[in-house]
Amino acid sequence: MATALQQSRLRWVLALTGTFMVVEAVGGWLSGSLALLADAGHMLTDVGALALSLLSAWIAQRPADDTKTYGYLRWEILAALVNGAALFGIAAMVVVEAIQRIQEPQPVRTGLFLAVASAGLLVNLTSLAVLHSHREGSLNLRGAYLHVLGDALGSVGAVTAALIIAITGWTLADPIVSILLSILILVGAGRLLRESTDILLESVPRHVSMAEVQRRMLAVPGVVAVHDLHVWTVTSGMVAMSGHAVVPDLEAHPGVLDGIRAEMSQMGIGHVTIQLEVEHGCEGCDDARVSAVAPRWGEVHPSHHHHHRHGH
Repeated sequence: MATALQQSRLRWVLALTGTFMVVEAVGGWLSGSLALLADAGHMLTDVGALALSLLSAWIAQRPADDTKTYGYLRWEILAALVNGAALFGIAAMVVVEAIQRIQEPQPVRTGLFLAVASAGLLVNLTSLAVLHSHREGSLNLRGAYLHVLGDALGSVGAVTAALIIAITGWTLADPIVSILLSILILVGAGRLLRESTDILLESVPRHVSMAEVQRRMLAVPGVVAVHDLHVWTVTSGMVAMSGHAVVPDLEAHPGVLDGIRAEMSQMGIGHVTIQLEVEHGCEGCDDARVSAVAPRWGEVHPSHHHHHRHGH
């Protein structure tokens, strides 16, 4: 979670980015520059990302209750999904307008275009300087830093288009740059949609290998088999896991629990729920469901299965 200082800096950057996003949108409308409007759309991705970073830090402090046992952690994911879908719409509108402008070029007020684009670049460089010392911090902070860095590149594109038009009068530079900026928006939106959808579908996190989860559990002394394993993300940075482990020796149960939790912790899995069984407990499982949902994660016995069983 972001510290109070980091949250304060995020609020500063959010205020700067949000204010200038409005300035750039108005400037794009007044100057007739589609690139400015596209860059304002790209800044909207940053505003959404920064707001989500702050929201997640605030939500994490809200307690769970009897009806929401995980609290309100998934509001962050729902917001990211809505944000990503909206950004796809914005990018699509910019591209459609850009194609129309390529076919029928529109006049652009170059002086205003250049002034607003240059000011936007200055604002983004200021935001980068504010976040620079925290760029290796939490996942949220790294994400915010990369968003602002991408926005600075967008501003460079807008300034470039303004300079080309000012020097050569080639107004097609404006819609062409706006299409390139739309691609930046789509990359960010696609990542948001993919990550939020994966979490809502409770997919296995990309950095977790189910084979490795099995291997580590079976390596814990006393475990002779594991089955019904699930690993999912509750919200950004919070990975949960549940599963069953067959441990015939009742006296070994406390040590096995500690061992499995330690192994999962090393994999970045902090919320672990394990059911320990003294004998094979999966005869009643729906084999068709297990094979369809998780063909490799149904039931697994270690190669030293008999050693464990005879050892107790």
